[in-house]
Amino acid sequence: MSDNTPVAVPTPAFPGGTVLGYPRIGRMRELKKALESFWKGTTTEADLEATAKELRSVTRERMAGLGLAKDDSSIPSNFSFYDHVLDASVTFGAIPTRFARLRKDDGSVDLAGYSTIARGEGADAPLEMTKWFDSNYHYLVPEIGPETTFALSSTRWVDEFTEAKGAGYLTRPVITGPLTYLYLAKPSDDAPTGFAPIERLDDLLAVYVELLAAFKAAGAEWVQIDEPVLVADIDADRADVLANAEKVYAALAAAAERPQILVAAPMGSLEDALPVLAASGVEAVALDLVKGAVPEGVDLAGLTVVAGVVDGHNIWRTDADKALAKLEAVAALGGAVAVGTATSLFHVPHTLEGEEHLGEELLSWLSFADEKIGEVVTLATALREGEDAVADALAETRAALASRAAHPGTNRADVRDRLAAITPADRDRAAYPVREAAQHERFQLPELATTTIGSFPQTPEIRKSRAAWAKGEIDDAAYEAAMKAEIQSVVKLQEDLDLDVLVHGEAERNDMVQYFAELLDGFSVTKNGWVQSYGSRCTRPSILWGDVARPEPMTVRWAQYAQSLSDKPVKGMLTGPVTILAWSFVRDDQPLSVTADQVGLALRDEVTDLEDAGIGIIQVDEPALRELLPLRKRDQAAYLEWSVGSFRLSTAGAKDDTQVHTHLCYSEFGEIIDAIDGLDADVTSIEAARSRMEVLPAIRTHGYERQIGPGVWDIHSPRVPSTQEMTELLSLAKESIPGRQLWVNPDCGLKTRGYEETVASLENLIAATKAVR
Repeated sequence: MSDNTPVAVPTPAFPGGTVLGYPRIGRMRELKKALESFWKGTTTEADLEATAKELRSVTRERMAGLGLAKDDSSIPSNFSFYDHVLDASVTFGAIPTRFARLRKDDGSVDLAGYSTIARGEGADAPLEMTKWFDSNYHYLVPEIGPETTFALSSTRWVDEFTEAKGAGYLTRPVITGPLTYLYLAKPSDDAPTGFAPIERLDDLLAVYVELLAAFKAAGAEWVQIDEPVLVADIDADRADVLANAEKVYAALAAAAERPQILVAAPMGSLEDALPVLAASGVEAVALDLVKGAVPEGVDLAGLTVVAGVVDGHNIWRTDADKALAKLEAVAALGGAVAVGTATSLFHVPHTLEGEEHLGEELLSWLSFADEKIGEVVTLATALREGEDAVADALAETRAALASRAAHPGTNRADVRDRLAAITPADRDRAAYPVREAAQHERFQLPELATTTIGSFPQTPEIRKSRAAWAKGEIDDAAYEAAMKAEIQSVVKLQEDLDLDVLVHGEAERNDMVQYFAELLDGFSVTKNGWVQSYGSRCTRPSILWGDVARPEPMTVRWAQYAQSLSDKPVKGMLTGPVTILAWSFVRDDQPLSVTADQVGLALRDEVTDLEDAGIGIIQVDEPALRELLPLRKRDQAAYLEWSVGSFRLSTAGAKDDTQVHTHLCYSEFGEIIDAIDGLDADVTSIEAARSRMEVLPAIRTHGYERQIGPGVWDIHSPRVPSTQEMTELLSLAKESIPGRQLWVNPDCGLKTRGYEETVASLENLIAATKAVR
């Protein structure tokens, strides 16, 4: 490492086609089920390991069967039990002090300890969770301080490579890069003021060198190091980021014992980081050419470029002609070219098999993980042997793209005419002081008003009723009776707990986006299109393929029934336009701003119908507002303008005495505080418990004038926070937010929690509120 001179290593050719990663949860969510069974204590760690081993085996066989070679490193090894960033923390020994008891004598952590770090235990909070760049995946934020002792503490990554090799597969290990790991980390509780985790780069780098040597000794020919931080503008000087990139990859290239290195940079364009990597001595760089652009004026001679022309983040069929043109443009830069996906495929479902209900035409437009591997193989064959070798496949793709463009549902005159008639006035309400006075007179809520975010636990009984209804085993009347019984129970529970503003619990909703997708024109839903959100949590994104319109009211009867059960206000619950886009696979044939306004108009009609039904408080959730924020600062203002505008289009038709709430979660709120203000919601609830009210300085500095509810209970952990813990958080909040503006609520909806922990936590929340009042 001393002179950073690249070491000549044997040069097995990089495969002509590859993917940067594959879904990790299993086609039928096998890993989710195995994890949750292990957490419940109904299975052992050995059982969980066995399921994971079988899942890895099936995954390798599947990719090989789709055309990736078994013996050339084209199959990635990217398995994780919970989160790839947590895997890095455990591998490098970066365990927070509060979890030091979980270490074994050799520094390793077993799966029970690994799960505890992810989920918390007793008074020990889990690692903070936040979004992975501009995706809906959540990673666990490392906690790094001067006290962190980096050491190669786990051999699991190497063991999984060795396992595959023993089965006849030469895979390519995929690991989180040191720059991304440290720049995404937060200072530990023991770190001094002003400390930045990147200060520990040299110490961590030594462990990466040791890890590369272990991969080399095991027989790995290539290793993939993911560095998406290089395509983003982060809270660090760009010159320092580039200098650190030069240091890291010169050092790794100079390592005496290592496989060849592929540096992957998904989620955008490398831009000024590409020349740094090209000159570092690494053998290959993977470029995202879907969100990013083909570089210009860069000499890539001597470098292999994995050209990411197949979208790993969305599910539309690749335009093969455009992809081949990009491949030719990359080849003109002088390097060797391989075909790849723009990102890992863990952002998309496994396969279209079993989704025949979508119809032959829609299916022809789509490409899930397995189909994307087929696209990579086809494009690689075209690049190697010429287009004639895959003429039939190319013709089929062109026909599917033409079918999509010509479909009447993708361009509806009635929807387009309504969009064209929107004026600036349609996005504005009366001034907030006018609204606040009208709402206070109507509701007479106390200081530190309490509420929940919307959903209550989805019990097995609820799911059984929904499944029976979907299968036709019970009729509409029986299903409605079951849902009303659940709503009645939830409303009574909230009244017994003495909450101030109630919710109906969303028993009838399978998902906060899919529920609306099933009721709006322009959407379709899958049966098994599962995608990992975090840990064992999976979502089933809907497919937004056409122009959006609302045939009839979607939520009114449920909200109206719940309100009839109580004299306290019950919130109407809607999902906002940006979140519906972010948590769907959204059409890519028009600007997102156009699609967002289409959804906004549909929600605007729903708000009017809720008001007419007597609902005075309406929550329009936008938890994904920060998620879609472009990674480059130069692009952020335009995004925030249209995203905020679509929310305001949804809500600006509300009357002055209708209190509009919104909810945001797992965001760096300081980055978008102006946009949150611009939403012009009367009440905004936000995630704040895991970060211990980290958002408060931004709120205080901004001078936020409307009402806000920073969460005091992290619902993504099964632990029950004590009254004292919530009191401390609420007291912190009150130091920055006047009592009349401050609301008390959990961080997020309660759908994933059980009733025992929900009731206990809400009792503590109410007790904390009364103590602080």
